[in-house]
Amino acid sequence: MPNYKIVVTGTYAAGKSQFIRNASEIEPVETEVPVTDPGERAIKTHTTVGLDFGTLRLDDRHKLFLFGTPGQERFDFLWEQLAIGCLGYVVLVDSCRPADFRAASNLIRRFAYITPAPFVVAANKQDDPSALPPEYIHRRLGLPMSIPVRPCVARDMGAVHAVLFELLERIEALSVRDSHASTNRAA
Repeated sequence: MPNYKIVVTGTYAAGKSQFIRNASEIEPVETEVPVTDPGERAIKTHTTVGLDFGTLRLDDRHKLFLFGTPGQERFDFLWEQLAIGCLGYVVLVDSCRPADFRAASNLIRRFAYITPAPFVVAANKQDDPSALPPEYIHRRLGLPMSIPVRPCVARDMGAVHAVLFELLERIEALSVRDSHASTNRAA
């Protein structure tokens, strides 16, 4: 059975662990510990220090392996390790915390340097009345129009699956485009 590696990344407290919990058909493997930094503790009580892992069967022959990264930059050495061999990645952004958009932009640039794999951005917490719309987040992140920013609620399995399927469609479209380009060069 072909297994496909997808990385789920994002800034601190963007909802990566929750995203994987709702995507995974198995009990996810999590490496959460209590938060010790007072500033970070004001946002949440536990944080990922290694990785989150879950799986999602697409059909009888295909399965996604989902690897969630820690959000703090001090764990960036893990980002590189977790990105090795990934088919694509999801960048979660907290739609309610515009102060984190600069860190999200930096993370996107860093991942683009780490891996050429395609990605989508998930504008998380869209169920919150203070959430900024995906179009606004797209502009604030300074993304090219070709990079989709999907609305998401990490607690909603349907929304999580929609983001993952958007990523898979993007991977497929880019794969077909690259295949046609290499065929045309060979001719």
